[in-house]
Amino acid sequence: MIELTDIAYVRSSVADLDKAVAFATEIVGLELVASPSPDVTSSPDAVGPRAAQLRADGRHHCLALVEGPSGVIASGFAVADEDALAAAESELERAGLSVRRGVAAEARQRRVRAFIGFDDPFGNRIELVSQQETITRPVAFARPAGITEFGHLCLDAPDVHEAYRFWSSRFNARVSDWIGDAACLMRIDPVHHKLAVFRGDGPGLCHMNFQVATIDDVFRNWHFLTSHGVEIEMGPGRHPQSTAVFLYFLGPEGFTYEYSYGVRRIEDDAAWRPRTFDPDEPGSIDMWLGPVRRPVTQPQLRHEGGQPG
Repeated sequence: MIELTDIAYVRSSVADLDKAVAFATEIVGLELVASPSPDVTSSPDAVGPRAAQLRADGRHHCLALVEGPSGVIASGFAVADEDALAAAESELERAGLSVRRGVAAEARQRRVRAFIGFDDPFGNRIELVSQQETITRPVAFARPAGITEFGHLCLDAPDVHEAYRFWSSRFNARVSDWIGDAACLMRIDPVHHKLAVFRGDGPGLCHMNFQVATIDDVFRNWHFLTSHGVEIEMGPGRHPQSTAVFLYFLGPEGFTYEYSYGVRRIEDDAAWRPRTFDPDEPGSIDMWLGPVRRPVTQPQLRHEGGQPG
């Protein structure tokens, strides 16, 4: 069993890097850690496309935007240390998955000690990392959105039940709640979900979540976004599963962001019993009965030979 200790980052490829960075800073409110600069490739001597790293909490960065064809590159999760990473590599290979260990230059670019990459059974590219760098100084948010942390990420898969079997049999993911056959919400610590899988036609990133400090931040952000012409996909509303007040909105090139406040914590793991909600039942997605719309997914990016950039 591979024990995930936290979520780490999202790597997304965007055709217009400057526009995507401007949205992530000026609209979402994230800190740009450094100006866009060349990324690296699997060859230590090769220089890749421009990339930018953005920060929301103590992690060096939680979002990397890389110049290139639109699509999500990889979703990252942390393990305890290099021994845990090596054990995960062996376990995944024994399970028949093709695993690639990143070269030193790629690990430095990600600000981790080491990492491995593999595809889940549905084609989502996953990276496991050890020793993700921490920055102790306060985050220099580009605007006062009230963000406290990178909260969770959500992947797409054609069958959420099969996705749960994968994550629960190979990793320490436990289902918190089901939304019929439409979504599986999973935890790797007391937070109701750090990982969710939504039903979709193919692999991709459904959305990236940021927790905010107060319910007032959700509504202030709603007014800010609407006044700046940002497309609101769903909310403000409240999810009955996690109790979180949510707001989904669409960024450039099909990248969906979410603000939320008040997520449930499951402290007594043994006593929790997953519930199932009918997505067609009023209030099953939004307790406040607002319009419900599925967030836009950024498709998983594939490259020649099936390997991600």
